[in-house]
Amino acid sequence: MASDIPWLLSDDVPPVVFATMGLDQRLMSGCVDMGYAETRPVQTAVIPLALDGRDVVACAETGTGKTLGFVVPILQRLLTEQPPYGDEAREPYTRALILAPTRELAAQIEDTIVGLTYHTPCSSVPVYGGVEMGPQERALKAGVDIVVATPGRLMDHMRHSSTDFLRVQTLVLDEADRMLDMGFWPDVQRILGSLPKDRQTLLFSATMPNEIVTLAKEMQRDPHYVQIGRRQGAARTITHKMEEVETRDKVDRLARFIRSEADGPVLVFVRTKIGADKVARNLQAKGVRAAALHADRTQLDRQRAVEGFRSGLHPVLVATDIAARGLDIDGIAVVVNFEVPDTKESYVHRVGRTGRAGSSGRALTLVAPDQKREWRAMEAALGLAMA
Repeated sequence: MASDIPWLLSDDVPPVVFATMGLDQRLMSGCVDMGYAETRPVQTAVIPLALDGRDVVACAETGTGKTLGFVVPILQRLLTEQPPYGDEAREPYTRALILAPTRELAAQIEDTIVGLTYHTPCSSVPVYGGVEMGPQERALKAGVDIVVATPGRLMDHMRHSSTDFLRVQTLVLDEADRMLDMGFWPDVQRILGSLPKDRQTLLFSATMPNEIVTLAKEMQRDPHYVQIGRRQGAARTITHKMEEVETRDKVDRLARFIRSEADGPVLVFVRTKIGADKVARNLQAKGVRAAALHADRTQLDRQRAVEGFRSGLHPVLVATDIAARGLDIDGIAVVVNFEVPDTKESYVHRVGRTGRAGSSGRALTLVAPDQKREWRAMEAALGLAMA
Protein backbone atom coordinates (compact mmCIF):
# COMPACT_ATOMS: atom_id res chain seq x y z
CA MET A 1 0.00 0.00 0.00
CA ALA A 2 1.20 3.51 -0.79
CA SER A 3 0.45 4.53 2.79
CA ASP A 4 2.98 1.99 4.06
CA ILE A 5 5.86 3.45 2.06
CA PRO A 6 8.55 5.39 3.97
CA TRP A 7 8.09 8.59 1.98
CA LEU A 8 10.74 11.28 2.31
CA LEU A 9 8.68 14.45 2.73
CA SER A 10 10.47 17.34 1.05
CA ASP A 11 8.01 20.22 0.86
CA ASP A 12 9.96 22.60 3.03
CA VAL A 13 13.55 21.73 2.13
CA PRO A 14 15.61 24.84 1.35
CA PRO A 15 16.67 25.37 -2.27
CA VAL A 16 20.19 24.60 -3.41
CA VAL A 17 22.06 26.88 -5.80
CA PHE A 18 22.90 24.88 -8.93
CA ALA A 19 26.34 26.50 -9.06
CA THR A 20 27.20 24.80 -5.75
CA MET A 21 26.24 21.28 -6.86
CA GLY A 22 29.51 20.48 -8.61
CA LEU A 23 27.89 20.13 -12.02
CA ASP A 24 29.96 19.91 -15.17
CA GLN A 25 30.65 23.44 -16.36
CA ARG A 26 29.09 22.76 -19.76
CA LEU A 27 25.88 21.66 -18.08
CA MET A 28 26.07 24.60 -15.70
CA SER A 29 26.28 26.94 -18.70
CA GLY A 30 23.03 25.43 -19.98
CA CYS A 31 21.38 26.00 -16.60
CA VAL A 32 22.44 29.64 -16.68
CA ASP A 33 21.16 30.05 -20.25
CA MET A 34 17.76 28.69 -19.24
CA GLY A 35 17.52 30.74 -16.07
CA TYR A 36 17.84 27.87 -13.59
CA ALA A 37 19.52 29.31 -10.49
CA GLU A 38 18.13 27.32 -7.56
CA THR A 39 16.51 23.94 -7.12
CA ARG A 40 12.88 23.45 -6.30
CA PRO A 41 11.92 20.91 -3.59
CA VAL A 42 11.55 17.85 -5.83
CA GLN A 43 14.88 18.67 -7.49
CA THR A 44 16.60 19.21 -4.15
CA ALA A 45 15.50 15.77 -3.01
CA VAL A 46 15.88 13.76 -6.22
CA ILE A 47 19.03 15.08 -7.91
CA PRO A 48 21.53 13.93 -5.24
CA LEU A 49 19.92 10.48 -5.09
CA ALA A 50 19.93 10.15 -8.87
CA LEU A 51 23.55 11.32 -9.11
CA ASP A 52 24.43 8.62 -6.59
CA GLY A 53 22.93 6.02 -8.91
CA ARG A 54 19.95 5.24 -6.70
CA ASP A 55 16.51 4.22 -7.95
CA VAL A 56 13.87 6.81 -7.07
CA VAL A 57 10.08 7.00 -6.90
CA ALA A 58 9.02 10.65 -6.79
CA CYS A 59 5.46 11.80 -6.25
CA ALA A 60 5.02 15.51 -6.89
CA GLU A 61 2.23 17.78 -8.01
CA THR A 62 2.26 19.02 -11.59
CA GLY A 63 4.32 22.13 -12.15
CA THR A 64 6.85 21.33 -9.41
CA GLY A 65 9.86 20.83 -11.69
CA LYS A 66 10.10 17.07 -12.02
CA THR A 67 11.66 17.25 -15.51
CA LEU A 68 14.79 19.01 -14.30
CA GLY A 69 14.95 16.51 -11.45
CA PHE A 70 15.85 13.72 -13.85
CA VAL A 71 17.39 15.56 -16.81
CA VAL A 72 20.16 17.22 -14.77
CA PRO A 73 21.50 13.97 -13.23
CA ILE A 74 21.28 12.15 -16.56
CA LEU A 75 23.34 14.82 -18.28
CA GLN A 76 25.82 15.06 -15.41
CA ARG A 77 26.47 11.33 -15.63
CA LEU A 78 26.78 11.45 -19.41
CA LEU A 79 29.35 14.22 -19.19
CA THR A 80 31.44 12.91 -16.32
CA GLU A 81 31.24 9.11 -16.26
CA GLN A 82 33.09 6.90 -18.69
CA PRO A 83 30.93 4.36 -20.55
CA PRO A 84 31.21 1.06 -18.67
CA TYR A 85 32.10 -1.14 -21.62
CA GLY A 86 35.75 -0.42 -22.41
CA ASP A 87 37.51 1.21 -25.33
CA GLU A 88 36.40 -1.39 -27.85
CA ALA A 89 32.75 -0.34 -27.41
CA ARG A 90 32.97 3.41 -27.54
CA GLU A 91 30.82 3.75 -30.62
CA PRO A 92 27.70 5.87 -30.03
CA TYR A 93 24.88 4.15 -28.20
CA THR A 94 21.84 5.10 -26.16
CA ARG A 95 22.59 5.53 -22.47
CA ALA A 96 19.30 7.02 -21.22
CA LEU A 97 15.69 6.27 -22.14
CA ILE A 98 12.86 8.54 -21.00
CA LEU A 99 9.27 7.35 -21.47
CA ALA A 100 6.34 9.79 -21.39
CA PRO A 101 2.62 9.20 -22.06
CA THR A 102 1.95 11.96 -24.60
CA ARG A 103 3.60 13.68 -27.54
CA GLU A 104 3.25 17.03 -25.82
CA LEU A 105 5.10 15.88 -22.72
CA ALA A 106 7.82 14.16 -24.76
CA ALA A 107 8.31 17.37 -26.75
CA GLN A 108 8.51 19.46 -23.56
CA ILE A 109 11.15 17.13 -22.09
CA GLU A 110 13.14 17.24 -25.32
CA ASP A 111 13.02 21.05 -25.29
CA THR A 112 14.54 21.05 -21.80
CA ILE A 113 17.27 18.64 -22.87
CA VAL A 114 18.10 20.70 -25.96
CA GLY A 115 18.44 23.84 -23.87
CA LEU A 116 20.64 22.22 -21.24
CA THR A 117 22.89 20.44 -23.76
CA TYR A 118 23.64 23.47 -25.94
CA HIS A 119 27.24 23.64 -24.70
CA THR A 120 27.75 19.87 -24.57
CA PRO A 121 28.33 17.05 -27.08
CA CYS A 122 25.29 15.15 -25.78
CA SER A 123 22.68 14.10 -28.33
CA SER A 124 18.98 13.30 -28.01
CA VAL A 125 15.94 12.50 -30.12
CA PRO A 126 12.19 12.71 -29.45
CA VAL A 127 10.25 9.65 -30.63
CA TYR A 128 6.47 10.02 -30.87
CA GLY A 129 3.65 9.57 -33.33
CA GLY A 130 2.12 12.01 -35.78
CA VAL A 131 5.40 12.60 -37.62
CA GLU A 132 7.51 10.61 -40.09
CA MET A 133 9.33 7.61 -38.65
CA GLY A 134 12.35 7.94 -40.96
CA PRO A 135 14.32 10.66 -39.11
CA GLN A 136 13.57 8.97 -35.79
CA GLU A 137 14.75 5.61 -37.13
CA ARG A 138 18.00 7.08 -38.39
CA ALA A 139 18.69 8.72 -35.04
CA LEU A 140 17.93 5.51 -33.14
CA LYS A 141 20.25 3.51 -35.37
CA ALA A 142 22.97 6.13 -34.91
CA GLY A 143 22.82 5.65 -31.16
CA VAL A 144 21.92 9.03 -29.69
CA ASP A 145 22.72 9.47 -26.00
CA ILE A 146 19.14 10.12 -24.84
CA VAL A 147 15.86 8.90 -26.32
CA VAL A 148 12.62 10.60 -25.20
CA ALA A 149 9.71 8.48 -26.36
CA THR A 150 6.06 7.65 -26.07
CA PRO A 151 5.62 3.89 -25.54
CA GLY A 152 3.45 3.28 -28.62
CA ARG A 153 5.76 4.87 -31.17
CA LEU A 154 8.84 3.33 -29.54
CA MET A 155 7.23 -0.11 -29.84
CA ASP A 156 6.67 0.60 -33.57
CA HIS A 157 10.42 1.16 -33.96
CA MET A 158 11.28 -1.88 -31.88
CA ARG A 159 9.15 -4.05 -34.16
CA HIS A 160 11.27 -2.79 -37.07
CA SER A 161 14.51 -3.63 -35.18
CA SER A 162 15.79 -0.06 -35.35
CA THR A 163 16.63 0.13 -31.67
CA ASP A 164 19.43 -1.06 -29.41
CA PHE A 165 18.87 -0.42 -25.73
CA LEU A 166 21.14 -3.15 -24.38
CA ARG A 167 23.46 -0.58 -22.81
CA VAL A 168 20.94 1.85 -21.37
CA GLN A 169 22.12 2.99 -17.95
CA THR A 170 19.13 5.10 -16.87
CA LEU A 171 15.42 4.61 -17.47
CA VAL A 172 12.92 7.34 -16.59
CA LEU A 173 9.17 6.77 -16.43
CA ASP A 174 7.58 10.21 -16.34
CA GLU A 175 3.90 10.60 -15.42
CA ALA A 176 3.72 6.89 -14.70
CA ASP A 177 0.13 7.07 -13.46
CA ARG A 178 -0.97 8.59 -16.76
CA MET A 179 0.75 5.79 -18.70
CA LEU A 180 -1.18 3.31 -16.58
CA ASP A 181 -4.47 5.18 -17.13
CA MET A 182 -3.93 5.32 -20.90
CA GLY A 183 -3.28 1.59 -21.19
CA PHE A 184 0.42 1.88 -22.05
CA TRP A 185 1.67 -0.44 -19.34
CA PRO A 186 1.84 -3.60 -21.51
CA ASP A 187 4.08 -1.67 -23.94
CA VAL A 188 6.14 -0.34 -21.04
CA GLN A 189 6.69 -3.88 -19.78
CA ARG A 190 7.78 -5.04 -23.25
CA ILE A 191 10.22 -2.14 -23.45
CA LEU A 192 11.58 -3.03 -20.02
CA GLY A 193 12.34 -6.49 -21.36
CA SER A 194 14.74 -4.98 -23.89
CA LEU A 195 16.74 -3.09 -21.25
CA PRO A 196 19.59 -4.34 -19.06
CA LYS A 197 18.50 -5.34 -15.57
CA ASP A 198 21.51 -3.58 -14.10
CA ARG A 199 20.23 -0.07 -14.68
CA GLN A 200 18.98 2.93 -12.74
CA THR A 201 15.21 3.50 -12.83
CA LEU A 202 13.60 6.82 -11.92
CA LEU A 203 9.80 6.92 -11.69
CA PHE A 204 7.90 10.20 -11.46
CA SER A 205 4.18 10.69 -10.99
CA ALA A 206 1.71 13.39 -9.98
CA THR A 207 -0.45 10.88 -8.10
CA MET A 208 0.59 7.61 -6.51
CA PRO A 209 -2.14 4.96 -6.66
CA ASN A 210 -1.30 1.58 -5.15
CA GLU A 211 -0.94 0.02 -8.61
CA ILE A 212 2.00 2.32 -9.38
CA VAL A 213 3.70 1.48 -6.08
CA THR A 214 3.35 -2.22 -6.83
CA LEU A 215 4.73 -1.83 -10.35
CA ALA A 216 7.61 0.27 -9.05
CA LYS A 217 8.61 -2.47 -6.63
CA GLU A 218 8.70 -4.94 -9.52
CA MET A 219 11.04 -2.87 -11.69
CA GLN A 220 13.27 -1.07 -9.20
CA ARG A 221 15.98 -1.99 -6.73
CA ASP A 222 15.60 -0.65 -3.20
CA PRO A 223 14.21 2.69 -4.38
CA HIS A 224 14.09 5.90 -2.37
CA TYR A 225 10.62 7.45 -2.11
CA VAL A 226 10.21 11.22 -2.36
CA GLN A 227 6.92 13.02 -1.80
CA ILE A 228 6.25 16.68 -2.55
CA GLY A 229 2.82 17.91 -1.48
CA ARG A 230 -0.05 15.43 -1.27
CA ARG A 231 0.07 12.13 -3.14
CA GLN A 232 -3.55 12.37 -4.29
CA GLY A 233 -4.30 16.09 -4.23
CA ALA A 234 -4.11 19.26 -6.27
CA ALA A 235 -1.56 21.97 -5.59
CA ARG A 236 -2.33 24.17 -2.60
CA THR A 237 -1.87 27.27 -4.76
CA ILE A 238 -5.09 26.59 -6.71
CA THR A 239 -8.47 28.10 -5.79
CA HIS A 240 -11.39 25.80 -6.64
CA LYS A 241 -14.92 26.81 -7.60
CA MET A 242 -18.01 24.93 -8.77
CA GLU A 243 -21.02 26.34 -10.61
CA GLU A 244 -24.20 24.41 -11.33
CA VAL A 245 -25.15 25.07 -14.96
CA GLU A 246 -27.62 23.36 -17.27
CA THR A 247 -25.81 21.52 -20.06
CA ARG A 248 -27.48 23.63 -22.75
CA ASP A 249 -26.28 26.84 -21.06
CA LYS A 250 -22.64 25.89 -20.50
CA VAL A 251 -21.16 27.50 -23.61
CA ASP A 252 -22.93 30.80 -22.88
CA ARG A 253 -21.70 30.73 -19.27
CA LEU A 254 -18.17 29.86 -20.41
CA ALA A 255 -18.10 32.71 -22.93
CA ARG A 256 -19.29 35.20 -20.29
CA PHE A 257 -16.69 33.94 -17.84
CA ILE A 258 -13.89 34.30 -20.39
CA ARG A 259 -14.91 37.86 -21.31
CA SER A 260 -15.56 39.27 -17.85
CA GLU A 261 -13.99 37.11 -15.15
CA ALA A 262 -10.86 35.44 -16.53
CA ASP A 263 -7.70 37.40 -15.91
CA GLY A 264 -5.47 35.57 -18.37
CA PRO A 265 -5.24 32.49 -20.64
CA VAL A 266 -7.99 29.92 -20.11
CA LEU A 267 -7.56 26.17 -20.63
CA VAL A 268 -10.88 24.36 -21.04
CA PHE A 269 -11.12 20.58 -20.61
CA VAL A 270 -13.82 18.42 -22.18
CA ARG A 271 -14.26 14.67 -22.21
CA THR A 272 -14.34 13.91 -25.95
CA LYS A 273 -12.59 14.93 -29.16
CA ILE A 274 -15.94 15.79 -30.77
CA GLY A 275 -16.76 17.90 -27.73
CA ALA A 276 -13.49 19.81 -27.99
CA ASP A 277 -14.16 20.78 -31.59
CA LYS A 278 -17.78 21.69 -30.84
CA VAL A 279 -16.99 23.88 -27.83
CA ALA A 280 -14.15 25.65 -29.68
CA ARG A 281 -16.43 26.34 -32.68
CA ASN A 282 -19.24 27.63 -30.46
CA LEU A 283 -16.86 29.95 -28.62
CA GLN A 284 -15.52 31.24 -31.93
CA ALA A 285 -19.10 31.93 -33.04
CA LYS A 286 -19.48 34.10 -29.95
CA GLY A 287 -16.37 36.10 -30.80
CA VAL A 288 -13.97 34.25 -28.47
CA ARG A 289 -10.61 33.32 -30.02
CA ALA A 290 -10.28 29.63 -29.22
CA ALA A 291 -8.53 26.56 -30.63
CA ALA A 292 -9.07 22.83 -30.10
CA LEU A 293 -6.46 20.25 -29.08
CA HIS A 294 -7.06 16.51 -29.25
CA ALA A 295 -5.61 13.26 -30.57
CA ASP A 296 -7.37 13.29 -33.95
CA ARG A 297 -5.64 16.51 -35.00
CA THR A 298 -2.38 16.21 -36.93
CA GLN A 299 0.85 16.80 -35.07
CA LEU A 300 1.32 20.07 -36.97
CA ASP A 301 -2.17 21.25 -36.03
CA ARG A 302 -1.55 20.31 -32.41
CA GLN A 303 1.71 22.24 -32.38
CA ARG A 304 0.00 25.27 -33.94
CA ALA A 305 -2.78 25.13 -31.35
CA VAL A 306 -0.31 24.99 -28.46
CA GLU A 307 1.94 27.71 -29.85
CA GLY A 308 -1.03 29.94 -30.63
CA PHE A 309 -2.20 29.54 -27.04
CA ARG A 310 1.30 30.15 -25.70
CA SER A 311 1.74 33.32 -27.79
CA GLY A 312 -1.73 34.71 -27.03
CA LEU A 313 -2.96 34.40 -30.62
CA HIS A 314 -5.94 32.59 -29.13
CA PRO A 315 -6.28 33.02 -25.35
CA VAL A 316 -8.52 29.97 -24.99
CA LEU A 317 -7.54 26.35 -25.64
CA VAL A 318 -10.19 23.63 -25.53
CA ALA A 319 -8.60 20.25 -24.94
CA THR A 320 -9.23 16.64 -24.09
CA ASP A 321 -7.22 14.99 -21.34
CA ILE A 322 -4.36 14.43 -23.78
CA ALA A 323 -3.24 17.95 -22.81
CA ALA A 324 -3.52 17.34 -19.08
CA ARG A 325 0.05 16.10 -19.18
CA GLY A 326 2.93 17.86 -20.85
CA LEU A 327 1.25 21.20 -21.55
CA ASP A 328 3.86 23.28 -19.75
CA ILE A 329 2.84 26.89 -20.38
CA ASP A 330 3.54 29.63 -17.90
CA GLY A 331 0.74 31.94 -16.87
CA ILE A 332 -2.38 29.83 -17.45
CA ALA A 333 -4.78 31.80 -15.27
CA VAL A 334 -7.75 29.46 -15.16
CA VAL A 335 -8.55 25.84 -15.89
CA VAL A 336 -12.22 25.21 -16.65
CA ASN A 337 -13.70 21.73 -16.45
CA PHE A 338 -16.55 21.98 -18.96
CA GLU A 339 -17.75 18.68 -17.54
CA VAL A 340 -16.90 16.86 -14.33
CA PRO A 341 -13.75 14.78 -14.98
CA ASP A 342 -14.06 11.00 -15.08
CA THR A 343 -11.73 10.42 -12.12
CA LYS A 344 -10.18 12.35 -9.27
CA GLU A 345 -6.76 11.75 -10.86
CA SER A 346 -7.99 13.47 -14.03
CA TYR A 347 -9.10 16.44 -11.97
CA VAL A 348 -5.68 16.72 -10.34
CA HIS A 349 -3.89 16.50 -13.70
CA ARG A 350 -6.21 19.00 -15.38
CA VAL A 351 -6.11 21.71 -12.75
CA GLY A 352 -2.36 21.20 -12.40
CA ARG A 353 -1.90 23.21 -15.60
CA THR A 354 -2.46 26.33 -13.46
CA GLY A 355 -0.95 27.31 -10.12
CA ARG A 356 2.46 26.07 -11.23
CA ALA A 357 5.84 26.77 -9.63
CA GLY A 358 4.23 28.26 -6.55
CA SER A 359 2.10 30.80 -8.43
CA SER A 360 -1.63 31.11 -7.79
CA GLY A 361 -4.23 29.61 -10.10
CA ARG A 362 -7.96 29.09 -10.42
CA ALA A 363 -10.05 26.06 -11.31
CA LEU A 364 -13.72 26.28 -12.29
CA THR A 365 -15.94 23.23 -12.80
CA LEU A 366 -19.28 23.56 -14.59
CA VAL A 367 -21.58 20.93 -13.11
CA ALA A 368 -24.85 19.90 -14.74
CA PRO A 369 -27.67 19.05 -12.30
CA ASP A 370 -27.40 15.33 -13.06
CA GLN A 371 -23.66 15.44 -12.21
CA LYS A 372 -24.02 16.97 -8.74
CA ARG A 373 -23.66 13.67 -6.90
CA GLU A 374 -20.63 12.74 -9.00
CA TRP A 375 -19.06 16.11 -8.26
CA ARG A 376 -19.73 15.97 -4.52
CA ALA A 377 -18.04 12.56 -4.32
CA MET A 378 -14.97 13.92 -6.10
CA GLU A 379 -14.94 17.06 -3.97
CA ALA A 380 -14.97 14.93 -0.81
CA ALA A 381 -12.35 12.47 -2.10
CA LEU A 382 -9.91 15.26 -2.91
CA GLY A 383 -10.70 17.38 0.12
CA LEU A 384 -11.42 20.43 -2.02
CA ALA A 385 -12.37 23.70 -0.35
CA MET A 386 -14.67 25.68 -2.61
CA ALA A 387 -14.12 29.41 -3.03
